[in-house]
This record gives sequence, structure tokens and C-alpha cells, in this order.
Amino acid sequence: MTRLPRLVYCMLLAALALPLHAQSLKVSAIPDESPTELLRKFKPLGAYLERATGMKVDWTPVNDYPAVVEGLAGNRIDLAWLGGFTFVQARLRTGNAIPIAQRVEDEKFISYYIVPKDSKAKTLQDLKGKTFAFGSPASTSGHLMPRFFLLKAGINPDKDFTRLAFSGAHDATVAFVASGRAQAGALNASVYDKLIEKGDANAKAVRILQKTPPYYDYNWTVRGNLDPALVKKLTAAFLDLDPKNPAQKEILDLQRATRFVATKPENYKGIEDAARSAGLLK
Repeated sequence: MTRLPRLVYCMLLAALALPLHAQSLKVSAIPDESPTELLRKFKPLGAYLERATGMKVDWTPVNDYPAVVEGLAGNRIDLAWLGGFTFVQARLRTGNAIPIAQRVEDEKFISYYIVPKDSKAKTLQDLKGKTFAFGSPASTSGHLMPRFFLLKAGINPDKDFTRLAFSGAHDATVAFVASGRAQAGALNASVYDKLIEKGDANAKAVRILQKTPPYYDYNWTVRGNLDPALVKKLTAAFLDLDPKNPAQKEILDLQRATRFVATKPENYKGIEDAARSAGLLK
């Protein structure tokens, strides 16, 4: 039996010892829309990242927001699309999660408060005594910031609404309000606008009551112990997306982005402060 040279033998052992996620780039996202929509938005971006990094890219769906945070903490997810609040949670949980890029639009993101088309409500104060739907409990634009601004307006969601529901996703909140399961709700402005553009029946059955003030929101985050050279490649890949390139414009359009810009943890200090003020972080 032929014996392998010692160097080759050691290299084979090292390869076998690599964790599974090192063989490909594991990418995920908070489930703020339906699984099919998230996958549709990701496919062209995944192919682009494969070309940019030279690695196989695997889409890793999760069932809820905490699962993304735990995936980053447990090295099962390498790169994730996070809302501002989820990023804060991931940063606190891991101590080293790194935000690498955000859309220009995320520098001044807003949420909508919606009511049925025939609702007589004219202001947020008119919602007192009604039923209300947020999205996911960990959603920045579907829960945290709408709750924060309701509190600032003198409305305590836990006391001033007769029933409080969590739909689980932005499009689901629209469906809740359109169907009468809730008399009002709050959601990501971008998702609502997209539903209107698509002619969604539920979106047509509701109207915007009020908009929140702007705040920082979504970003692409990597786990803190990812290879720095790979982090550099990923960051450059997002920042290099050019709307003048038709194929890259398709990626940007699916992400509802004009372009991507660099970001930093300090951008999300306001989100952390809002979460503590609203009692969602201890």
C-alpha cells in the first residue's frame, strides 16, 4: 500500500477537520416576508456572491427572528440580512457580529400605521380601544419602532388596545387589517409599497393612517469570527453593485435598494436605545 507524503496527509486531515460551514457560505435572513418571496429575492444575489467570493453560497432559511441570531452565534450562519433590532440583539448575543453594508434607504427608514380603507380613524389617538397587529416581536419596522413612537405619542399598546396580535410578518399584518382580524396595524413601509405596486388585494383594502419618523434599519451582517479576507470580499461585493449594470440593477431592485453603502455598529445605537426605552431590552 502506497503511503501518502506527510504534507499531503496533513493537508487531508486539515480539510476533513474543517467545519461544514467553511465549505460554503451560509446565508440567511430574518423571515419578515413569506419564504417563497425571500428565496425569490435572494437567488440572483446568491449567484452574484458566488462569483464575487469564489465560494458556493447556500441559502439557509429560518423559522423566526431569534433563529438567525442563534445561527450567527453558533457559526451555522455566516452572513445574514437583519433588521436593526435583530442586529442589536445579534451584537449583544455574540459580542462581535459585524454589519458590513446597508441600503441607502436604510439610513432613513420608516414604518406605516395602517387601517381599513373605510376606517373613520384620522389620528393615532383614534386607535385607542381598538385591536392592533404588529409583525414579529423582534421586528424593527413591524414592532419595535412603531411601538416606540406610539409610546412617545402617549399610547401604551399593552393597555390602550383591546387586543394586541403579532402577525409574524409584514405582509401578514396587511392581511390581518384587510380581513378585520385587527382594526389597525404597523409594518415596514417598503413592503407595503411593494404590495401596492403588485396590486395586492389586501394592500388595496387598507390605507396609511400615519408614518413614523425615520430611523436606521436593515443591514447585511457577518458573524464576527468569519475570515477577514472573506469579509472584505463580501463588503466589496455589496458596495460594488452598480445600478447602471442591468444584471446588478435586477439584484438591487429585488432588494429594493438604490445602492449599498458601508455601515457600522454605531448607526444602530438609536435602535438599542429605543428598544430599552420600550422595555424590549433589559
